[in-house]
Amino acid sequence: MDTVTSKDGIAIAPDQTLLAARLSFAAGAASLFGPTVLHVLSSEFDPSWRMVSEYALGNFSWVLSLMFLTQALSCAALFLAIKSQVRTVGGRIGLFFLLTAGVGLTMASIFDWQHSLHGLAAMIGIPSLPIAALITSVSLSRNPVWSSARGLLLTTAHLPWLSLMLMLATLFTGLSHTGGEFGPHVLIGWPNRILIVAYSAWLMAVASQAVKLYGQKS
Repeated sequence: MDTVTSKDGIAIAPDQTLLAARLSFAAGAASLFGPTVLHVLSSEFDPSWRMVSEYALGNFSWVLSLMFLTQALSCAALFLAIKSQVRTVGGRIGLFFLLTAGVGLTMASIFDWQHSLHGLAAMIGIPSLPIAALITSVSLSRNPVWSSARGLLLTTAHLPWLSLMLMLATLFTGLSHTGGEFGPHVLIGWPNRILIVAYSAWLMAVASQAVKLYGQKS
């Protein structure tokens, strides 16, 4: 059986990497249903200004935990799927941040909005994935095997950090007009949801390309 071999000589069988890539794509897709399902189940939360994490205050906090957990699983599975294909120092740093994002998301699934560690989870997970997406995508695009997906990789890699900048800009602009008080006039809700979609979009894009490549090798 052919193998996908990394620079340091570690060989991974295509069936293992293909399974990891498929799992990453499926988990990333599943995480996209979270905000929509919660919007229906907990309609008392106005999506224009209530953060997704605030759904933990409702009756369906387990759906929120599942959303964070599936996104964390997508990060971990993608790490396993592409680590042999990342062959630059920068790319390996990107893989580190990919795992870090998974850790932050896992923490968010365990420690909800009301827990003191939820803030730490956000500090770890929110910035880590945009860094991982950008650096890892640049590294993969330089791998000849992935060159045909360069446009897809780099386009989706910009979505997380652009979404994060939009969310932060909305947050600081809103708070500056309310004296630092959250409320209906700080319209952070939709940018927060866009951020979640952007994260999943990148994970699914890279995973889908890995499925395509490994499917050809198997």
